[in-house]
Amino acid sequence: MFNFQCDYTEGAHKNIIDALVKTNMEQTSGYGVDAYCESAKAKIKAACSAPDADVHFLVGGTQTNTTVISSVLRPYQGAVCAAEGHIAVHETGAIEATGHKVLPLPCENGKITASQVKNYIAGHYASETAEHEVQPGMVYISFPTECGTIYSKDELRAIHAVCKEYDIPLFVDGARLGYGLADPRCDLTLAEFAANCDIFYIGGTKCGALFGEAVVIMNKKYAKDFRYCIKRHGGMFAKGRLLGIQFDTLFTDDLYFNITRAAVESALRIRKAFEKKGVSFFGDSMTNQQFPILTDAQIEYLSKNSLPEFWCNAENGKKVVRFCTSWATQKEAVDTLVSDIENM
Repeated sequence: MFNFQCDYTEGAHKNIIDALVKTNMEQTSGYGVDAYCESAKAKIKAACSAPDADVHFLVGGTQTNTTVISSVLRPYQGAVCAAEGHIAVHETGAIEATGHKVLPLPCENGKITASQVKNYIAGHYASETAEHEVQPGMVYISFPTECGTIYSKDELRAIHAVCKEYDIPLFVDGARLGYGLADPRCDLTLAEFAANCDIFYIGGTKCGALFGEAVVIMNKKYAKDFRYCIKRHGGMFAKGRLLGIQFDTLFTDDLYFNITRAAVESALRIRKAFEKKGVSFFGDSMTNQQFPILTDAQIEYLSKNSLPEFWCNAENGKKVVRFCTSWATQKEAVDTLVSDIENM
């Protein structure tokens, strides 16, 4: 049985395991103040063409989102996001638990637009009851979105321009950033993310690491005292060098980009097989997540060898399921699934 339910079923890339074993008995300072973390930060800054960026390592995505968002917002502010955004639907109220409301906007294919953001913020300040309502204090988007879609360079720039107009930060959740960058339609790079948002993070947990996310703070206004915020949210990892070693390895010889690109290539093979069978899709993801719309009989047939994840109900009794590849997906698994699709 091959598991296509998510992109974090395996442990870590062999290079990371080898590096962790090799350095296991070394003694270093704790809490991310060590040579490996410094090396990883330098490589990330170079990849982002951002020598003045502030880089921090945390363990997981929800911890990262709550730490970043709560560090930025004033007590009366909330985070604007897509109604399908991760912080709105998949984090069990973690943001609200910090005392900040999530402010969802209607979305199409998981995305929100600059005009939506502008209209919402302008509408807030035009309201006679504005001070009785939660003030929009930041904009949150994810790249890719929950349904695997991506923002273009122009879309990112436009949203960031609105944020700058209202002096609030744009925060990009990059838990699957590598897979989004590998989308064949993507016209963004890490350097362009650095230039067009205030804070973003590079996901490791879903992209080859055992665990870990790298926060990149571009706007110095939000860098001050960020380590205090990390500690307060339980993210000051005592054995911080374990995070540094992983990201140092991922950003050596383009490993991060190579393994995420391979995952997307596998996903697109699966997509092509479904398309040849006339299967339609939920959304237009060209990343590592594919969302075919199938009958119960088709799902049952494919699940004999390849396990997908139920996503949502569709019309005419059909269901949307997710087939998710990762850095660790083997050719044998993709070959088997593609063959089963062809014979479905």
